[in-house]
Amino acid sequence: MAEVVTAALVKELREKTGAGMMDCKRALDDTGGDLEAAVDWLRKKGLAAAAKRAGRVAAEGLIGVATRAVAGAVVEVNSETDFVARNATFQEFVRAVAGLALDGNGELESLKAARVQGSGRLVEEELTHLISTIGENLVLRRMRRLSVREGSVVSYVHNSLGPGLGKIGVLAALESAAPADQLAALGRQLAMHVAAASPLYLDIASVPPSALEREREVLREQARASGKPESIVEQMLQGRLRKFYEEVVLLEQIFVVDQKTRIAQVIETAAKAAGAPIRLSAFERFALGEGIERPRTDFAAEVAAQLAH
Repeated sequence: MAEVVTAALVKELREKTGAGMMDCKRALDDTGGDLEAAVDWLRKKGLAAAAKRAGRVAAEGLIGVATRAVAGAVVEVNSETDFVARNATFQEFVRAVAGLALDGNGELESLKAARVQGSGRLVEEELTHLISTIGENLVLRRMRRLSVREGSVVSYVHNSLGPGLGKIGVLAALESAAPADQLAALGRQLAMHVAAASPLYLDIASVPPSALEREREVLREQARASGKPESIVEQMLQGRLRKFYEEVVLLEQIFVVDQKTRIAQVIETAAKAAGAPIRLSAFERFALGEGIERPRTDFAAEVAAQLAH
């Protein structure tokens, strides 16, 4: 007698094979609830292979962005090799995920549970399917959604491989009643600056106290090493802190376009021209693979090992 397909059985098959939930349920349905037969069913369709690839480092891939008036989203989907980034199916998936992120609530887990139009699979299941189809480990690593009540969220993609796809993706959220075309032009300039300058914080108030205190201590010791009196050391510290802010705080940075105007002043000038206040309320910058530890590859050793076989 066929075993009833329970949620626990589906979970066990998922853990055993790494395949998606719907694929596991289908496999169990088609095999009458026989776990081992379901494993074979998945293997024959290439769906169980995803689990074997899950441990591989995925640091390539694509950044995807999507915007619509007052909202924008950026996602990172990683692959093992840069070659996959040029795969049309992979690009379509990243673009679809960015669109779902735009319509979502800003939570990564909710995004993974969203349904992909066309295939009907959940994002997480579609990813597993692509792993089996493409033959590489793929990871939906992170996402961020920005929105404003009034104004515009503008995007910029660097090293673009297609509309909304590239190696660096930036969002700039502008709160304003200014005309949309003027906000779009300013937002693009700011987003391009962010792509080039890599700020860590929006304004001075956004710098975490712990990070500021750590930097302050380092700069103070550097100033003391000059042998100057403590009163002079404190003056030197303030000057070096200003330099620190110019390096990591977006509104304090010097605009990369003219190399002389602070970003805060760029926005103020644009607001005067538009006849309405403009506030940069948030930004986000995703660079592909940042923070991922990549294994060191000895290419010569790899070639020698292949020749030895």
